[in-house]
Amino acid sequence: MTEPQFLTTRELAELLRVKERKIYDLANAGELPCRRVTGKLLFPKSEIDAWLSDTAQPVATAATTLPNIVAGSHDPLLEWAIRESGCGLATFFDGSMDGIKQLQAGQALAAGLHLVEENGREWNLSFVREAFANAAMVLMQWAEREQGLILSRALQNVTSLSDLKGLRIAQRQPASGAGRLFHHALHASGMGPEDFEIPADFARTETDAALAVVSGRADAAPGLAGLARQFDLGFLPIATERYDLLIDRRSWFEPPMQTLLSFCRSLEFRQRADELGGYHLTGHGKIHWNG
Repeated sequence: MTEPQFLTTRELAELLRVKERKIYDLANAGELPCRRVTGKLLFPKSEIDAWLSDTAQPVATAATTLPNIVAGSHDPLLEWAIRESGCGLATFFDGSMDGIKQLQAGQALAAGLHLVEENGREWNLSFVREAFANAAMVLMQWAEREQGLILSRALQNVTSLSDLKGLRIAQRQPASGAGRLFHHALHASGMGPEDFEIPADFARTETDAALAVVSGRADAAPGLAGLARQFDLGFLPIATERYDLLIDRRSWFEPPMQTLLSFCRSLEFRQRADELGGYHLTGHGKIHWNG
């Protein structure tokens, strides 16, 4: 049989005659060559051999080579803060689940998440634990947001989802937290997507959702109260959700993220949240998970 190209954490611990916890600590500190695949650590055998013989050049790990990109779900306040703070971070917003995938692939250093749990009352934690059980990640509360349906100006008398039956509802991408919450609310009310006309294209950001309604391509769209307010549209609330930032622990301490977090302690940041509307910052900065 051919020798495996990658070692598991247990195999490397046996090779080095240390506990598995020590392997995790070394990997998280960037002292071991490793790869993260679907949230699990794998160790390239050739690089480990070179590391053991002390002949290798320093090996760049995922923790030290992550691009300065924030992925995941779109949040208008976060997007504004990144730009105004001058932190140097870029954004690639394509839904909460996509943000998890980007982090797993080492293509981002942080991701915005607002994934409702099956009980409909909690947010994000089970998804993070499943995807990053052994990874050095921090889940920080960004804000609570009023999430629901953005309504066209013609829909003045809508008070429940059933009032929208048969109308055009813009579709959020499958990876989005807004889409997940909408389907959760439909199930709770005894309805389903078949009760509406659903356009084929996706509204991939909160701004896209509002524009779909403004343009007349949809009568309503899952989205934020703040965007409904910005475009002078109606709004049907569904939940006060928690939007978190999942951040690579090493990147947390680097200048781009520290610049952003410092800016978010300013009066200007809180004034902007008030202007947008639908944001509650009481828990901003609270740590919900430290992997």
